[in-house]
Amino acid sequence: MLYWIYEWWKAAFEAEKAASAPDWAHTFSFINLLGYITFRSALGCLLAFALSIVIGPRVIRRLISLKVGQPIRTADEVHKLAELHGGKVGTPTMGGVMILGSVLVSVFVCGQPLNPFVAVCSCTMAALGLLGFCDDYKKVKQKKSDGVSARQKLFWQLIIALVAACFIYYKKEISGFGADWDVRVKGNAGFRLGQTPIGIGQICFPLFKVGLPDLGVLIIPFFAAVIIGCSNAVNLTDGLDGLATGCTITVALAYGILAYLAGHFYMASEYLVIPYNRFVGELAVVLLSLAGAGFGFLWYNCHPAKVFMGDTGSLAIGGALGTAAICVKQELLLVIIGGVFVMEAMSVMLQVGSFKLRRKRIFAMAPIHHHFELRGWHESQVIIRFWILSIMLGLFGLALLKIA
Repeated sequence: MLYWIYEWWKAAFEAEKAASAPDWAHTFSFINLLGYITFRSALGCLLAFALSIVIGPRVIRRLISLKVGQPIRTADEVHKLAELHGGKVGTPTMGGVMILGSVLVSVFVCGQPLNPFVAVCSCTMAALGLLGFCDDYKKVKQKKSDGVSARQKLFWQLIIALVAACFIYYKKEISGFGADWDVRVKGNAGFRLGQTPIGIGQICFPLFKVGLPDLGVLIIPFFAAVIIGCSNAVNLTDGLDGLATGCTITVALAYGILAYLAGHFYMASEYLVIPYNRFVGELAVVLLSLAGAGFGFLWYNCHPAKVFMGDTGSLAIGGALGTAAICVKQELLLVIIGGVFVMEAMSVMLQVGSFKLRRKRIFAMAPIHHHFELRGWHESQVIIRFWILSIMLGLFGLALLKIA
């Protein structure tokens, strides 16, 4: 919305300039600020934070009145962990609606909703948020920790992810142009790594200043796997007060910086030598709005939590981050920047695999944050140490951009 105001002002300003007749547009020249992605991203972050803070108490009271308390697994299921988390029984869940609402409103106000990168990221986030809401609602209604079946959840995640992946692959503004808007590149080349055009089907990593082998249409299932994997990884991380929220803020800020850099020709193509697309910079508004909403939600979600995000928030956040990683052509870098999420998901996979193959467990409990709890770390220690690790990984991922 603000960008549309800027375009309206700019048209008036140019008309007045041509006529050499200063009028209202010259008087309100400060509106020019709305044309800068940096300003609108910061504004989106602040707006999302303010919205989360303001609506938080009302949402929490409403969730409590609806008796949507988080079901906690029984002692038979989790043994000692039930004692550690017994006080969380009844804490309202579905708090992810605060994050979703704040982000979508902020993006509409501060961003360009019709930008293809903004649209695909926001829609993927909203769709997975709806899936998570259905899962949370079923848990609350049945008073059990099991909601939508794993098979059904994976099916709908796959559908949503494939739609997003196909949009990214076939949308011409994303996949059909080179580094310069006026220079069409043959075939499916949509980005330039430095001065060499690469296709949307190629995978990139900052250590390699050329695109890796082009997967062609096979990149679609790869994109879907990134979105689903990231969505489930964030969901697995969301097991302690504020853990997933804090890590989300770090990853969103890091990819917000990446999106901004990838949307500016000199920084992307000449200095850092990373994939460039003129439209992708606008994605910074979405990611900083997500960070702002995360800060606002953390206000109520920090230990001891007054509300949980539930699958409504975790599935949506993971989907948004995975989609953003694809849009900036830094899918592999997500393994580093989102290292905490990867560690949590891998711990579950290793635990399940080890138990099925050897009938032995590697960890006291998976995901790995519960392992450290059962080894004597206080919940706050686990959370803060994982936050620190997330920040360090985010900085390390950004530092890789200027290697070579």
